[in-house]
Amino acid sequence: MIALMLPIQPIGGAELTLRGLAKHWPGGRALDHVSITVGAGKFAVLLGPSGCGKTTCLRIAAGLEQPDAGAVLIGGRDVTHLPPAARGVAMVFQSYALFPHLSVAENVVFGLRARGVPKAERAKRLAEAAAMLGLDKLLDRRPGQLSGGQQQRVALGRAVVAQARICLMDEPLSNLDAQLRADMRREILQLQRRLGMTMLYVTHDQTEAMAMADQVILLRAGHVEQDAAPAELYAHPATRFAASFIGTPPMNLLPAGALGPAPARAETVGIRPEAVRLERGGLPVRVEHVEYLGADTNLTLSLAGARLVARVPGQVALLAGADATIGFDPAALHFFDPAGLRLHIETEKAFA
Repeated sequence: MIALMLPIQPIGGAELTLRGLAKHWPGGRALDHVSITVGAGKFAVLLGPSGCGKTTCLRIAAGLEQPDAGAVLIGGRDVTHLPPAARGVAMVFQSYALFPHLSVAENVVFGLRARGVPKAERAKRLAEAAAMLGLDKLLDRRPGQLSGGQQQRVALGRAVVAQARICLMDEPLSNLDAQLRADMRREILQLQRRLGMTMLYVTHDQTEAMAMADQVILLRAGHVEQDAAPAELYAHPATRFAASFIGTPPMNLLPAGALGPAPARAETVGIRPEAVRLERGGLPVRVEHVEYLGADTNLTLSLAGARLVARVPGQVALLAGADATIGFDPAALHFFDPAGLRLHIETEKAFA
């Protein structure tokens, strides 16, 4: 675990702005005028399905790709046409990008050596990063002698010694198993908070995004679907896609009248699984599947031909094929128009 009590000085972050980025590849468009601002010292996550433009955004921010239109600003300074080394950013790749023939110590300080940082300063930064990341006893090993989590720490160490005000991370945990991913999520977040750096983190895993981020930027097909704090994204999805992408299980989406009266412009009604409760005298449903998860049980239900999931506490005495009735608070309903956009209405009026 990261030793948070070490007297290392915070690096401090810089504001990162991606303004109107457009990028075209042969046969398609990767980014469609994407604009994002990440405040200094904030942890922002680019979230979305494969092919939505997350990594392209990150590579443009790093200077590894040039946009066809738009600008990249760091601390208010336009760096769009500067090479990566001149931008003052660190990057951690999915593959960790470690040199197999170099030791841990040599991997960590490789960038400092390339930039001509004096030997004494390199040694000082290496010692601080190694102590912070628990690498002290691994400095003489090669990457092939390390576990996946240890390799991840080496990649983080390289970012720490660079003392960059912005750190860019491209799916850094995708090669780790579930338990190690959870551990590393906490460690990366602790590291970011301790150093105060600005972090832009790419993932397709909404659990990572919701657990780590101050700000989640949900991308879809090269454009920003929603840019909000995790709680806002979950409680008030701006679109039907956002509603369906966030949540485990995701929001139930049904025809507008399936749960009762709906606004005239509504095509779809949504409700989170945890907002559906078993209730006497409610809407009649048929139980299709029971999934017991320990603390909760997921019930897949059929309601007049529509399917929805209820997440209820503990274990329930229901089997597939049983009849039941459900209820919900009308304030928990979300309505979307035919274009998939959230209807901003007072739910109570819709049921008047």
